[in-house]
Parts: sequence; structure tokens; C-alpha cells
Amino acid sequence: MKQVRVALIGAGYIAHYHARALRELDGAEIAVVCDRKEEIAKKFADEHQVPEVCTIALELAKRDDVDAIVLGVPNKYHADYAKVFLEFGKDVLIEKPMAINAAEGKEIAATSQKFHRLVMVGHMWRFDEEARYIREIVQSGQIGRIVKTRGYGIHENWGPAGWFVRRDLAGGGALADMGVHAIDTVRYVLGDPRAVRVYARIGTFYGDYDVDDTGIIVITWDNGVTSVIESGWWHPHVEGPEAASRLWGTKGYASIFPTTVETVDGEKVNRTVPTFPERQEHCDQVIYTRQMAHRVYQVVFLPMKQQH
Repeated sequence: MKQVRVALIGAGYIAHYHARALRELDGAEIAVVCDRKEEIAKKFADEHQVPEVCTIALELAKRDDVDAIVLGVPNKYHADYAKVFLEFGKDVLIEKPMAINAAEGKEIAATSQKFHRLVMVGHMWRFDEEARYIREIVQSGQIGRIVKTRGYGIHENWGPAGWFVRRDLAGGGALADMGVHAIDTVRYVLGDPRAVRVYARIGTFYGDYDVDDTGIIVITWDNGVTSVIESGWWHPHVEGPEAASRLWGTKGYASIFPTTVETVDGEKVNRTVPTFPERQEHCDQVIYTRQMAHRVYQVVFLPMKQQH
């Protein structure tokens, strides 16, 4: 198996999950970690046994000994960095959101196609065992045609600081930070439909910053399903943890976190509560590891398939 040499751009909180994932995979190694603050990069390198650090990310673009990039930087830089690395032949994993607006997302996609390189956005809930279980239930038709869904991406009595609350760096607030998890999770479970209509109300009620901390989004998908998504920071109460989703079908109901399935037989309701491995934390390391394994598999094997 080809050994994929990966550069981590950004040594913040999320980069530790990616580093642990890469260290668990036989087909990958971390070649270098880059952060504009050298002391942070060095501390990260020591913790995760990374042999090299740097402070200027784009210097890595021309290096032949780097195959893939993981971008864990403020949203403002996603598009510019991704396009350069793609142009120089690197595959890229971008932490969500893909970019700060749709136009930049389309530019990334176009660059990926032009230079025949892979782009993946870090929606790790697609690799969660419970989300995958409910997706199989929905796709099998067990609870009938899905009519409506509700999903949550909310922090209860907590919210981030730093660049996350700066519009110039983040592009948005709780919707871009947390709501995207709820949106992508239910889209995955529904079989990746396309949105045809979106209504949204966002506002700032809990924090003193120039981005949203509250959002309610209504999406109509091209399969006729209507999804309500709630996003937020610092809310005093939440009805479900990150990526929790509720789905109502014509023959039953399903939910993720807690994960249950209910089917209707006349006036009788049959309820199934499946068992899953115990979690170490809600956003468990294993889903990041599966996500990275999927990415490494693409980098190693997809080009070989294309050649044949």
C-alpha cells in the first residue's frame, strides 16, 4: 500500500482529532504540521510525534513529499488555501464549512475537477455508527416515505471565542459552526437530496459579537421532505445533542441520539432500541478515524481504479 504523507495546516483543537486518526492508520503518516505560531506547532509536533513543523502553509504546495492536506484553519482561508494546494496536485480535506459562501465552494469544486484532485469536507457524522444505522432504516423504506425531519446543532450554556465569533474570519456564527452538522447529518440519512427551497431566520441574542448565535432553518429537499434545523450557542436548553435528528415517515418514526425506531402496525407501535458500543464522548474519536480512513482509501486506491 502506498504511504500517504499528510500535512496538517492548523494545530488547533480539531487538528488533534485528525492527528490521532492518522496515527491509527497503517496507510498514512503525518509529514509536517503547520501553524502561524511556531511554538504551538512545536508543542503539537511533540505530542503527536510529527517530524517537522512550519509556519507558512503555502510553502508546502510545491513539495513532492506531501500528498495530501488537512485544513483546520479559520473559514476565511479555506477557499484560497484549498485552490492552491489542489492546483499543485494535493488532495485536500477541509474542515467544515467548505467555505464562507456558496461562490467560494463552487470555486473549490471547479479547481478540484480541473486538476483532477480530491476534495472532502469534514462532515464526520457520516461515519457515526448510529447515523449509518438510521440511514439504512430510512433507505430500506421500513418507516415509509419520510415526510419531515428536525435536527439540532446547538451548544447548551457554552459557545466558542476567538476567530469563531469574528465575521471577517468565520463568515458566520452558530449556523456555520454547529448548524452545518445537523444539516449534513439529515441530508446523509435521507440519501443526499438537493435543497430546492430554504428559509432561515438567524439572530444574535446570547453573545456580544457580530455573528449569529441562534438560527432556525427550513429546507425543502428535492425528494419532497421538509427539514427544520436549529442552531445555536449559549442556549439555556437543548432538545438533543449535536447532530441529533428526528424523522417522521408514513409508516413510523426514527431518531438519532437517542437512537430508536418506531413502526406502526394498525394501532400498535413497535419500538426498537438498538445497542451500540459505548462512547467515550459524544463526538467520539472513532468517527474522525473512520473519516480519515475513508479519505486515505480514496487517495491510495481511487487513482489506481481511474488508471484502469
